[in-house]
Formats: sequence, C-alpha cells, structure tokens
Amino acid sequence: MKKELHIFFTALMFYTRIPCPKNIDHNPDYLNKASRYFPVIGWIVGCVAFGVYYVFNYLVAPEIAVIFSMIASVLVTGAFHEDGFADVCDGFGGGWTKEKILIIMKDSAIGAYGAIGLVLLLLLKFQGLTQLIDDSDNPKFIIYNSQFIILLLLVSAHSISRLAAISIVFTHEYSREDASSKSKPIAQSYSWREVAGAFFFGLLPLVILSCFQWQMLLVLIPVFLTRFFLARYFQKWIDGYTGDCLGATQQVCEVVFYISVIALWKFI
Repeated sequence: MKKELHIFFTALMFYTRIPCPKNIDHNPDYLNKASRYFPVIGWIVGCVAFGVYYVFNYLVAPEIAVIFSMIASVLVTGAFHEDGFADVCDGFGGGWTKEKILIIMKDSAIGAYGAIGLVLLLLLKFQGLTQLIDDSDNPKFIIYNSQFIILLLLVSAHSISRLAAISIVFTHEYSREDASSKSKPIAQSYSWREVAGAFFFGLLPLVILSCFQWQMLLVLIPVFLTRFFLARYFQKWIDGYTGDCLGATQQVCEVVFYISVIALWKFI
C-alpha cells in the first residue's frame, strides 16, 4: 500500500503542479508504474475544473465561469498537455522528416502552427463546454441533477482522454533515442498492472455516467477512433510517439469527447 501511494504521488508530481511529499522524486521505476494512475489525474483535474465552474457560476455568467474553469485546469497541470499539443502542431506542421519534426518539437519556442492550433483548440473547448452545460439542463437528455452530471462529464472527459493518450504507450514504441528526455522513463516497460489500472480508472467515471444514460458509452467510439488515427499518424512520420504526442492526444481526445456528447444528445 505504501509503495502504491508512492507511485500515485509520483504521477501527481509529474503530471500536475499540486504539491507532493518531499520524499517523492522522479524515480524512473516509479514513473514508469505511475502510468496506471494517469487517468486518476484526470479525476483530480476534472473535479478542480468543476469546482471552479460551480463557484463562479453563482457569481458571473456561465460562459465566464467556463473560462475560469479552463484556467483552473491549465494551472493545475501547468499547461503540460497544451504545451505538448502546440509542439506537435509546430513539429508536424513545419517538419517533413522524422529528424526535423523531433528537433522542432524539442524547441521550447512556439511557432505559428502551435499558436494557431492552440487558439483553435481552446475555442473548441470553450464552445464545447458551454454548449454541454446548456444541454445538461434539458430534461430531454438527463433527468437527474444537472450539476452532478456536469461533474461526471468533466471527470469522464479528463480521465478517458488521458486513458487514450497513455494507451499509445502500450501499443507503440517511443520515438526519441536520447535518454535525457523527461518522458523516456514512462516508455521503458509496463506490465498488466499498468494496462489494467489505466483502463479501470479511465473508464470508471463514464461507466457511472452510463448508469444514468447508457448511450453515453457510445462516446468511446469517436474518442478511440481519434486515438487510433493520431497514433497511426505519429507512427507514419516519427516511427512512434513522444511525450508531446501523448499531450496532444489527450487534448484532442478531450475536445472530441465534448463534441461527441453534444452530437449524441442531439440525436437521442
């Protein structure tokens, strides 16, 4: 139990800015095993995002509350995944060989592709969350407490998108050969515990949500189709994935989740 707690705090320290006990470090072995708790980080980020939205929704317009919620999720993670998404836009937008793409992605400066991609991503996320919250008040879709449904939706979006991202580690090879990469230890090896843990924690919030409306399980189809095509695209160009690719996958799959729920509610 003590070891599992250590592994969890390793995941919390690596993927968020939340303070952790002083004895927690970037131990490669623990960091590798921490992949099983990556979706749990989604639970935490989703709860924080909902909590901020819930508070500000009583003070300002819902749209402003959504913006504060987005800011909170960025602050909690330190824009970890957004940065990866921007790097992927720059790398794959400006590079035409594996070497060039990897060099561009490693550059800390953000380029035109990254800036434009990030703006469009955040706009999609804002619009998707706003419409999702509006639709959750419609008794045609869900007849239960709308705030609780919003909480489950946010937690599900963050956990499933992280499951989609970390699952690439289980099926593809790490692209970079330099051992200095911060994400390298995650890709070293994994066991059935990492796979089972990631899928259990990643799918649990959506399973709970499906108890209120079973059709919600259908959103897994577009999310994992997106994951499949992204992984195949990465494989084609750089023979695998990098940490930035995982961050980009998480961000894209999160937006796809929101859009999929909106589309689902439109037709049921």
